[in-house]
Amino acid sequence: MTNNEAELVKGFKVFLRRRPAVIGLVITVLLFLVAIFGPSLAPYSPAVQDYDHILERPNPLHWMGTDNLGRDIFSRILHGARLSLFVAFGGVIGGALIGIPLGLVTGYYGGWLDVIVMRVMDVLLAFPGILLAIGIIALLGPGLSNVVVAIIVYGIPILARLVRASTLQIKARDFVEAAKASGSSDLYILWRHILPNVFAPVLVMLTIRAGQAILIASALSFLGLGAVPPTPEWGAMLADGRSYITTYPHVALFPGLAIFITVLGLNLLGDGLNDMLDPRLRRTL
Repeated sequence: MTNNEAELVKGFKVFLRRRPAVIGLVITVLLFLVAIFGPSLAPYSPAVQDYDHILERPNPLHWMGTDNLGRDIFSRILHGARLSLFVAFGGVIGGALIGIPLGLVTGYYGGWLDVIVMRVMDVLLAFPGILLAIGIIALLGPGLSNVVVAIIVYGIPILARLVRASTLQIKARDFVEAAKASGSSDLYILWRHILPNVFAPVLVMLTIRAGQAILIASALSFLGLGAVPPTPEWGAMLADGRSYITTYPHVALFPGLAIFITVLGLNLLGDGLNDMLDPRLRRTL
C-alpha cells in the first residue's frame, strides 16, 4: 500500500468515527436516491389538483396531507428534491468552474491581475448573499435558471479567495520551485502540483455551500422570485403554506422539514470531510 492509499484509509477511519458525519452522508445519499427515483415512485402527479381533497391532514391516502389546491404534498416533495439538487449543485459547480481558475491564476501570478480580480471579489462580498441574489433576480427575472445564475455569482468570490490563499502558500513550497527549475510550464504546475493540493479545502467548501445554495433558492422561491407555480419547489411550497400555519400546519411543516434535513445533512457531511482531510487528525490513528 502506497503512502497516499494509507493516508486515504486513515481519512476514512477518521470519517467513520464521527457519527454526525456518517449521519450527514446517509442523509445526502438518501437525498440523491430520492432525486433520482422519487418522481417515478410518487403516488400522485405533483401538479394535479383534487378539489375533493383540499387541505386534508396526513392520512393513509396522502401521507403528508394535501395543500390548498388538493395536491399531494408527499409527491410534490419527492419531485422537489430533484429541483433542489439541480439548483444547489448546478449553482455550486458553476461557481467552482469560475472561482477556482480565478483563484489559481491570481494567486500564482499576482500583480495587477490579482489586484483587479480581488477588488471585484471584495465588491461582491460586500453584499449579503441573499441581497446579492435578489438583485440578480431583479435584473434577470424570476425562474429556476436565473436562481442558478444568482447562486453561481454568489459562490464565485468565496471560492476564488479560498483557492487564491491556498495557492499563495503552495507556490512557495520546494516541489513547486523544483518544477519551475526543471522547465515545467505554468499550466502544468497549476494543474499537476497546485490544483491537487487545494482540492481538499475546496471540496469541503463546496459541500457546505451546497446547503447554503438550497437555503438561498428556497428563500427566493418563498419570496416569489424563484420557482414559478405550479413548480413543486420546497421554498414555494413553504410560501403556499404560510397562510395556513395555524390551521393546517402540515402544509408548511413538511416542506420546511425537507429543507432543514437536507441542509443539516450537507453541513454534517462537510464537517466530516473537513475532519477526514485534516492531516493532524490522521496522525492520531
